[in-house]
Amino acid sequence: MTTNGIRLEQGMSVDVTTPTSTNPVSVNGGVLVKEAFARIYGIDLSPIWLSAKAAMEVVKIN
Repeated sequence: MTTNGIRLEQGMSVDVTTPTSTNPVSVNGGVLVKEAFARIYGIDLSPIWLSAKAAMEVVKIN
């Protein structure tokens, strides 16, 4: 998926730790996920957040 010059590829992933069992993509504007993508891939997802979050899969690891 390429939007506004930002390319996300299948298989890109980040790990985030949350204080609750809520979905980190939909809580607090996805700040934890956006920060993780910026830290790992150097990508600012803010401009494409609505389309990016629709393409994301959340996997809970116990």
